[in-house]
Amino acid sequence: MQFLHPTYLYLLLLLIPLIAWYVIRLSKVQASFKLASTNAFKGIRPTFRVYMRHFPFLLRLISIALIIIVIARPQSTHSWEETETKGIDIVLALDISGSMMAQDLLPNRLVAAKRVAANFIIDRPNDNIGLVIFAGESFTQVPLTNDHAILLNMLNEVDFGMIEDGTAIGLGLATSINRLRHSQSESRVVILLTDGANNRGQIAPMTAADLARAEGIRVHTIGVGREGMVPIPMNTPFGVRMQTMESDVDMPTLIEIARMTGGQHFRAEDTEGLARIYDEIDAMERDIIVSQNISRRQELFLRFALWTLGLILIELLLRRTWLRNIP
Repeated sequence: MQFLHPTYLYLLLLLIPLIAWYVIRLSKVQASFKLASTNAFKGIRPTFRVYMRHFPFLLRLISIALIIIVIARPQSTHSWEETETKGIDIVLALDISGSMMAQDLLPNRLVAAKRVAANFIIDRPNDNIGLVIFAGESFTQVPLTNDHAILLNMLNEVDFGMIEDGTAIGLGLATSINRLRHSQSESRVVILLTDGANNRGQIAPMTAADLARAEGIRVHTIGVGREGMVPIPMNTPFGVRMQTMESDVDMPTLIEIARMTGGQHFRAEDTEGLARIYDEIDAMERDIIVSQNISRRQELFLRFALWTLGLILIELLLRRTWLRNIP
């Protein structure tokens, strides 16, 4: 047994002055009689009630001690359970280039990708998940963490213009791999989402894919956007105007990255399709990989509180009946 607030146990020292006060008070209230002779009392032994006259005070001391123990919050930690949890280490690599403003996914590709990724994170509470964003360059927005509240907040803050524009798929994948290299998990996964072709960065996508294969990291690739011309808002001297542009998702490269690393490739042409893809990835990555002992704490203060209440009631009953004192 241990205590959540053990410092409160020092209050038990207050019992010492309380005992001293009782002894001093008892010595001052003893009655005395002057008798010529005590022969008439020879052979008379004190009754059991005389020996029990200090029992109510003892009950009070025990009650006070139990109240202090209740305040200190006793807990049992002797309950251990062998459990298995489902969890892997995942890095979400998210393209935030300007083409992700295209509105073939509503309200646009980036917002749709963020919403679906957020639901994916919420549905996997046992995983360590990180977030890498890339455009013309890449950086880690959130390292691997199981604090999904922080992860979701940081994902919500991702927006266009955070880094130089462009599409550095190889660099984004390499940054994600670097986040997983030192992971102790038996299962490590990158989910790479992009809507373009590699046109920036010092690392080619196939070079990054080869590195992932060497590290034993699976890469699931998602190409976002419809084929053909798609609407995209553009800044002009006359304000934001809608223009059409050719969707240039480099699916052959994404397919090869997935094949090399043992992952799967997907194409999302609308928000519903993207949600189904994440659901499919979620179902694939459900292996049990962690087995550990977990200690479960059990609160014990309630039983001490009940004992305290019982002792107080017994003390009050004895003081007013069988062990009642007459002044």
